[in-house]
Amino acid sequence: MSPDPGFAIRPVRSGEHQALGEISARAYLDGGLLAHGADDPYLDVLRDVPRRAAEAEVLVAVDVDGTLLGGVTFVSRGGAPWADIAGPDEAEFRVLAVSGAARGRGVGEALVRACADRARAREGCLRLVLSVTPQAVAARRLYDRTGFARAPHRDWEPLPGLPLLAYEMTL
Repeated sequence: MSPDPGFAIRPVRSGEHQALGEISARAYLDGGLLAHGADDPYLDVLRDVPRRAAEAEVLVAVDVDGTLLGGVTFVSRGGAPWADIAGPDEAEFRVLAVSGAARGRGVGEALVRACADRARAREGCLRLVLSVTPQAVAARRLYDRTGFARAPHRDWEPLPGLPLLAYEMTL
């Protein structure tokens, strides 16, 4: 799928933090990706875009009229805040979310490709990695389509009963 030419990818602006937090929370809730639904403590993490933007690079997709379509958190190296599984020669992304109204336009793919471009631009970066819940079937199809491979040796559980599947892309 080619990215929709009607939107751009750029760093998040402070005035967009709340809207992106709600897009992220809604995407995870609507996708059934939170173990405790509307009571899940991870909702606070999803909504805390100011923290993510201070500790990592948050990218957004924005429509030509300025409408926020989605976002992702890019971490340039392992050991940095927001890096869960990345090693020192790897980059990682987290909290990929697209608004319900923007699904099917290639927004998620464009955000993933922007992360891959940033990882390739980092000297010494060998791989781009991510973790995803088994329930995120559409996201896993996207990762397969964009060149990621399953890395089962890296699967992990941040909390008991919350398995995450690992994927990696060799750059």
